[in-house]
Amino acid sequence: MKTHTVPKKVKKYFEKGKRTITKAIPNEDYTLTVTFDNEETRVYDMSKNLFGVFEILKDKDKFKEAFIDEFGNIAWERDKNLDSNKVWNNKIEVCKDSVYMNSKPLDNTVS
Repeated sequence: MKTHTVPKKVKKYFEKGKRTITKAIPNEDYTLTVTFDNEETRVYDMSKNLFGVFEILKDKDKFKEAFIDEFGNIAWERDKNLDSNKVWNNKIEVCKDSVYMNSKPLDNTVS
């Protein structure tokens, strides 16, 4: 039977406890400046992920519409005139855990 090893960065993240996003600011270069509940600020780069479901975010005005959804993830609505609670595929999102693990600290105030 084959077993899988949990990657070190994933294990380290969950050992410290999951983080909650408190603020997300979209930047001109397709990065997000994200503040977490521990007051740590990190930068998440989406520039290499703007394909597939995220291709719509190549439009900088659409990218700037980022918000924190009811699950604490960073999200965008494809069409602001549709209710994403009724049209399930209207919303695209990036998981808060993934944002934390794949971002870089903006400063070294918290580790």
